Amino acid sequence: MAQAPLGAHVSAFARTASPSARPSHHAATSVNGLPAPARACLAAGLLGLLLCLINQASAPELSPALQRSAVLASLMAVGLMLVALLWTRANPKAPERVSLEGREGLELINGLPEALAAELSWGSRLLLTATPAASVLIHWQGVAILRRGVLATERWRPGAISERSRQTGKAISLVNLALYPGRQEFTGLPAGTPAVLIQPIGGGGWLVLGGWSPRCFSKADETWLEGWTEKIRTSLEAWSGESGCPPIPLSETLLPAEPEAGISPDPPVS
Repeated sequence: MAQAPLGAHVSAFARTASPSARPSHHAATSVNGLPAPARACLAAGLLGLLLCLINQASAPELSPALQRSAVLASLMAVGLMLVALLWTRANPKAPERVSLEGREGLELINGLPEALAAELSWGSRLLLTATPAASVLIHWQGVAILRRGVLATERWRPGAISERSRQTGKAISLVNLALYPGRQEFTGLPAGTPAVLIQPIGGGGWLVLGGWSPRCFSKADETWLEGWTEKIRTSLEAWSGESGCPPIPLSETLLPAEPEAGISPDPPVS
Protein backbone atom coordinates (compact mmCIF):
# COMPACT_ATOMS: atom_id res chain seq x y z
CA MET A 1 0.00 0.00 0.00
CA ALA A 2 1.29 3.44 -0.81
CA GLN A 3 2.29 5.54 2.17
CA ALA A 4 0.58 8.74 1.09
CA PRO A 5 -3.04 7.49 1.23
CA LEU A 6 -2.40 5.88 4.60
CA GLY A 7 -0.86 9.05 6.01
CA ALA A 8 -3.81 11.09 4.80
CA HIS A 9 -6.16 8.54 6.31
CA VAL A 10 -4.39 8.69 9.68
CA SER A 11 -4.45 12.50 9.65
CA ALA A 12 -8.21 12.49 9.16
CA PHE A 13 -8.70 10.36 12.24
CA ALA A 14 -6.14 12.32 14.22
CA ARG A 15 -8.05 15.56 13.72
CA THR A 16 -11.19 14.07 15.26
CA ALA A 17 -9.70 12.47 18.37
CA SER A 18 -8.99 14.25 21.60
CA PRO A 19 -8.42 12.50 24.95
CA SER A 20 -9.14 15.73 26.77
CA ALA A 21 -12.62 15.82 25.22
CA ARG A 22 -13.49 12.57 26.95
CA PRO A 23 -16.22 12.93 29.59
CA SER A 24 -15.07 12.45 33.16
CA HIS A 25 -15.32 8.78 34.05
CA HIS A 26 -15.76 9.45 37.76
CA ALA A 27 -17.28 12.56 39.28
CA ALA A 28 -15.77 13.91 42.46
CA THR A 29 -18.24 13.66 45.32
CA SER A 30 -16.46 15.56 48.05
CA VAL A 31 -14.51 18.73 48.72
CA ASN A 32 -11.78 18.72 51.35
CA GLY A 33 -12.77 15.30 52.72
CA LEU A 34 -16.44 14.81 53.60
CA PRO A 35 -19.21 16.07 51.31
CA ALA A 36 -21.41 18.87 52.65
CA PRO A 37 -24.40 16.67 53.70
CA ALA A 38 -22.08 14.30 55.58
CA ARG A 39 -20.42 17.21 57.35
CA ALA A 40 -23.86 18.48 58.40
CA CYS A 41 -24.78 15.06 59.85
CA LEU A 42 -21.47 14.85 61.70
CA ALA A 43 -21.85 18.37 63.12
CA ALA A 44 -25.43 17.66 64.24
CA GLY A 45 -24.34 14.45 65.94
CA LEU A 46 -21.46 16.08 67.78
CA LEU A 47 -23.63 19.02 68.83
CA GLY A 48 -26.39 16.73 70.08
CA LEU A 49 -23.93 14.62 72.09
CA LEU A 50 -22.35 17.75 73.59
CA LEU A 51 -25.73 19.22 74.58
CA CYS A 52 -26.73 15.89 76.12
CA LEU A 53 -23.60 15.90 78.31
CA ILE A 54 -24.17 19.53 79.32
CA ASN A 55 -27.78 18.76 80.22
CA GLN A 56 -26.71 15.80 82.34
CA ALA A 57 -24.02 17.80 84.14
CA SER A 58 -26.30 20.76 84.91
CA ALA A 59 -29.30 18.74 86.11
CA PRO A 60 -30.02 19.13 89.89
CA GLU A 61 -30.69 15.40 90.17
CA LEU A 62 -30.44 12.39 87.88
CA SER A 63 -33.95 11.03 87.76
CA PRO A 64 -34.75 7.78 85.89
CA ALA A 65 -36.67 9.74 83.26
CA LEU A 66 -33.68 12.04 82.66
CA GLN A 67 -31.32 9.07 82.37
CA ARG A 68 -33.57 7.34 79.82
CA SER A 69 -33.86 10.50 77.71
CA ALA A 70 -30.07 11.00 77.88
CA VAL A 71 -29.47 7.47 76.60
CA LEU A 72 -31.89 7.96 73.71
CA ALA A 73 -30.39 11.34 72.81
CA SER A 74 -26.87 9.87 72.90
CA LEU A 75 -27.90 7.01 70.64
CA MET A 76 -29.42 9.42 68.11
CA ALA A 77 -26.28 11.58 68.17
CA VAL A 78 -24.03 8.57 67.59
CA GLY A 79 -26.36 7.44 64.81
CA LEU A 80 -25.97 10.76 63.02
CA MET A 81 -22.17 10.48 63.26
CA LEU A 82 -22.29 6.94 61.85
CA VAL A 83 -24.41 8.19 58.94
CA ALA A 84 -21.70 10.74 58.16
CA LEU A 85 -19.00 8.07 58.14
CA LEU A 86 -21.02 5.61 56.06
CA TRP A 87 -21.79 8.41 53.59
CA THR A 88 -18.12 8.48 52.59
CA ARG A 89 -18.16 4.72 52.01
CA ALA A 90 -21.21 4.93 49.74
CA ASN A 91 -19.77 7.91 47.85
CA PRO A 92 -15.96 7.57 47.90
CA LYS A 93 -13.84 10.44 46.71
CA ALA A 94 -12.69 9.92 43.14
CA PRO A 95 -8.93 9.50 42.67
CA GLU A 96 -7.17 12.56 41.34
CA ARG A 97 -6.17 12.63 37.70
CA VAL A 98 -2.42 12.51 37.09
CA SER A 99 -0.71 14.93 34.74
CA LEU A 100 1.34 12.74 32.38
CA GLU A 101 4.40 14.04 30.61
CA GLY A 102 4.91 13.48 26.91
CA ARG A 103 3.76 14.65 23.54
CA GLU A 104 0.35 13.58 22.30
CA GLY A 105 -0.26 12.19 18.86
CA LEU A 106 -0.88 9.15 16.71
CA GLU A 107 1.65 6.68 15.34
CA LEU A 108 0.47 3.94 12.99
CA ILE A 109 2.60 1.33 11.27
CA ASN A 110 3.05 1.75 7.53
CA GLY A 111 1.70 -0.82 5.09
CA LEU A 112 -1.57 -1.74 6.82
CA PRO A 113 -4.60 -2.52 4.64
CA GLU A 114 -6.93 0.45 4.38
CA ALA A 115 -9.79 -1.32 6.17
CA LEU A 116 -7.57 -2.42 9.07
CA ALA A 117 -6.03 1.05 9.41
CA ALA A 118 -9.52 2.55 9.55
CA GLU A 119 -10.63 0.04 12.20
CA LEU A 120 -7.59 0.65 14.40
CA SER A 121 -7.90 4.43 14.07
CA TRP A 122 -11.61 4.34 14.87
CA GLY A 123 -11.23 1.98 17.84
CA SER A 124 -8.30 3.80 19.40
CA ARG A 125 -10.21 7.08 19.10
CA LEU A 126 -13.15 5.61 21.01
CA LEU A 127 -10.85 4.21 23.70
CA LEU A 128 -9.41 7.67 24.30
CA THR A 129 -12.77 9.46 24.31
CA ALA A 130 -15.13 6.94 25.95
CA THR A 131 -12.84 5.40 28.62
CA PRO A 132 -10.33 6.84 31.12
CA ALA A 133 -7.44 5.84 28.82
CA ALA A 134 -4.63 8.36 28.37
CA SER A 135 -2.58 6.20 26.00
CA VAL A 136 -3.28 3.26 23.70
CA LEU A 137 -0.73 0.75 22.42
CA ILE A 138 -1.28 -2.25 20.15
CA HIS A 139 1.63 -4.70 20.04
CA TRP A 140 1.35 -7.43 17.41
CA GLN A 141 3.92 -10.08 16.41
CA GLY A 142 6.76 -8.22 18.12
CA VAL A 143 5.92 -4.83 16.60
CA ALA A 144 4.06 -1.84 18.06
CA ILE A 145 1.65 -1.25 15.20
CA LEU A 146 -0.23 1.61 16.88
CA ARG A 147 0.47 4.17 19.59
CA ARG A 148 -1.98 6.93 20.38
CA GLY A 149 -2.67 9.51 23.06
CA VAL A 150 0.22 10.46 25.33
CA LEU A 151 3.30 8.91 23.73
CA ALA A 152 6.23 7.50 25.70
CA THR A 153 9.83 7.97 24.63
CA GLU A 154 10.77 4.31 25.26
CA ARG A 155 9.69 1.21 23.39
CA TRP A 156 7.32 -1.12 25.22
CA ARG A 157 8.44 -4.72 25.63
CA PRO A 158 6.10 -7.42 26.97
CA GLY A 159 7.13 -9.11 30.20
CA ALA A 160 5.85 -11.60 32.75
CA ILE A 161 2.53 -9.84 33.39
CA SER A 162 1.74 -9.57 29.68
CA GLU A 163 2.71 -13.19 29.14
CA ARG A 164 0.40 -14.30 31.93
CA SER A 165 -2.51 -12.43 30.34
CA ARG A 166 -1.80 -14.17 27.02
CA GLN A 167 -1.64 -17.59 28.67
CA THR A 168 -4.93 -17.09 30.49
CA GLY A 169 -6.60 -15.24 27.61
CA LYS A 170 -7.98 -12.72 30.09
CA ALA A 171 -7.39 -9.04 30.69
CA ILE A 172 -5.22 -7.98 33.62
CA SER A 173 -5.99 -4.69 35.33
CA LEU A 174 -3.26 -3.07 37.43
CA VAL A 175 -5.35 -0.59 39.39
CA ASN A 176 -2.38 1.19 41.00
CA LEU A 177 0.81 0.54 39.08
CA ALA A 178 3.05 1.99 41.80
CA LEU A 179 2.13 -0.90 44.12
CA TYR A 180 3.15 -3.70 41.74
CA PRO A 181 6.73 -5.04 41.79
CA GLY A 182 6.56 -5.78 38.04
CA ARG A 183 5.87 -2.17 37.08
CA GLN A 184 9.24 -1.92 35.28
CA GLU A 185 7.57 -3.86 32.46
CA PHE A 186 5.57 -0.74 31.58
CA THR A 187 8.34 1.80 31.13
CA GLY A 188 7.19 1.89 27.50
CA LEU A 189 4.10 3.80 28.66
CA PRO A 190 4.18 7.50 29.65
CA ALA A 191 6.19 8.07 32.82
CA GLY A 192 3.98 8.18 35.89
CA THR A 193 1.08 6.22 34.36
CA PRO A 194 -1.02 5.30 37.43
CA ALA A 195 -3.11 2.41 36.05
CA VAL A 196 -2.73 -0.14 33.25
CA LEU A 197 -5.16 -2.48 31.53
CA ILE A 198 -3.69 -5.30 29.39
CA GLN A 199 -5.88 -7.26 26.98
CA PRO A 200 -4.37 -10.12 24.97
CA ILE A 201 -5.17 -10.29 21.25
CA GLY A 202 -5.24 -14.03 20.79
CA GLY A 203 -1.74 -15.46 20.96
CA GLY A 204 -0.11 -12.84 18.78
CA GLY A 205 -0.17 -9.60 20.73
CA TRP A 206 -1.66 -7.27 23.27
CA LEU A 207 -3.67 -4.10 23.57
CA VAL A 208 -2.37 -1.97 26.43
CA LEU A 209 -4.18 1.01 27.94
CA GLY A 210 -2.63 3.51 30.31
CA GLY A 211 -5.13 5.34 32.53
CA TRP A 212 -5.29 8.89 33.83
CA SER A 213 -5.80 7.93 37.49
CA PRO A 214 -5.63 4.91 39.84
CA ARG A 215 -8.59 2.49 39.74
CA CYS A 216 -10.00 4.29 36.72
CA PHE A 217 -10.94 1.32 34.52
CA SER A 218 -14.31 -0.30 35.17
CA LYS A 219 -15.66 -3.73 34.36
CA ALA A 220 -17.57 -2.20 31.46
CA ASP A 221 -14.28 -0.90 30.02
CA GLU A 222 -12.78 -4.39 30.23
CA THR A 223 -15.83 -5.95 28.54
CA TRP A 224 -15.78 -3.40 25.70
CA LEU A 225 -12.02 -3.87 25.24
CA GLU A 226 -12.36 -7.65 25.09
CA GLY A 227 -15.06 -7.40 22.43
CA TRP A 228 -13.06 -5.02 20.25
CA THR A 229 -9.88 -7.12 20.42
CA GLU A 230 -11.87 -10.15 19.29
CA LYS A 231 -13.03 -8.10 16.32
CA ILE A 232 -9.59 -6.89 15.23
CA ARG A 233 -7.89 -10.23 15.92
CA THR A 234 -9.24 -11.79 12.73
CA SER A 235 -8.08 -8.87 10.61
CA LEU A 236 -4.64 -8.84 12.22
CA GLU A 237 -4.18 -12.57 11.71
CA ALA A 238 -5.24 -12.27 8.07
CA TRP A 239 -2.79 -9.39 7.54
CA SER A 240 0.01 -11.37 9.23
CA GLY A 241 -0.70 -14.35 6.98
CA GLU A 242 -0.47 -12.21 3.87
CA SER A 243 2.59 -10.12 4.77
CA GLY A 244 4.36 -12.36 7.24
CA CYS A 245 4.50 -9.34 9.59
CA PRO A 246 8.30 -9.28 9.96
CA PRO A 247 9.58 -7.73 13.20
CA ILE A 248 11.03 -4.59 11.62
CA PRO A 249 12.60 -2.05 14.04
CA LEU A 250 10.05 0.37 15.44
CA SER A 251 11.68 3.47 14.00
CA GLU A 252 11.41 2.03 10.50
CA THR A 253 7.79 0.94 10.69
CA LEU A 254 5.90 3.82 12.25
CA LEU A 255 4.67 6.83 10.40
CA PRO A 256 5.81 10.11 11.96
CA ALA A 257 3.73 11.06 14.97
CA GLU A 258 1.00 13.51 14.09
CA PRO A 259 -0.31 15.72 16.91
CA GLU A 260 -3.94 15.30 17.87
CA ALA A 261 -5.73 18.56 17.13
CA GLY A 262 -6.78 20.51 20.19
CA ILE A 263 -5.36 18.10 22.76
CA SER A 264 -4.29 19.42 26.11
CA PRO A 265 -4.32 17.31 29.28
CA ASP A 266 -6.99 18.30 31.76
CA PRO A 267 -5.65 19.58 35.09
CA PRO A 268 -5.84 17.16 38.01
CA VAL A 269 -9.11 17.13 39.92
CA SER A 270 -8.75 19.16 43.09
